[in-house]
Amino acid sequence: MGISFNTPATVILANGSFPTHEIPLSLLRRTTYLCCCDRAGMTAIQKGYMPDAIVGDGDSLPENFRQRYAAIFHHVAEQDDNDLTKATRFVIAKGFKNIVYLGATGKREDHTLANISLLGYYHKCLGVEAMMVTDKGWFVAAGGCRTFKAFPRQQVSVFNINCTKLQGKGLRWDLYPFSSLWQGTLNEAEDSSFEINGDGEYLIYQTFEAK
Repeated sequence: MGISFNTPATVILANGSFPTHEIPLSLLRRTTYLCCCDRAGMTAIQKGYMPDAIVGDGDSLPENFRQRYAAIFHHVAEQDDNDLTKATRFVIAKGFKNIVYLGATGKREDHTLANISLLGYYHKCLGVEAMMVTDKGWFVAAGGCRTFKAFPRQQVSVFNINCTKLQGKGLRWDLYPFSSLWQGTLNEAEDSSFEINGDGEYLIYQTFEAK
């Protein structure tokens, strides 16, 4: 997929639930570039992580904080995009295309759903290879025929975005072009990899632990 847990990548930290699992924390420690969405910059600094950039409209940042970190704060006033997309466009302009999103889930459920759904947009329209990592697993956006590393009994969910044809190999249950998001959830890998073949875009979720 262009990103692995063993290779440091650009991290965008959102203002959802701060990671507690060792895998997302290790990605945060080893990142080559840390870009924080608005108030997530305050959280990162409080946790001992110094951002390379803080991006957003600044509406959730105290004025004294904005002044203290003015050198790394990049104000984006427009309201057509959320802070996650503003940060994504910012790092793309820096030349980064492999992005790991942390802290993008938890807290408000509408923000969580919006952030997850944006992965498909980033992949298709912005050309980003992205991974959204939580404390339980990770999401990736993909399209066409792709092979994913896995392990036996790993829990896998497939969310169809716009495929009219959708097939899989190496999963416990067959795939088809699901018309509702829930229909592709709670599948299971049978071996060390599985394949998805679709004529459009889809999201994959994989857990850190086997069932």
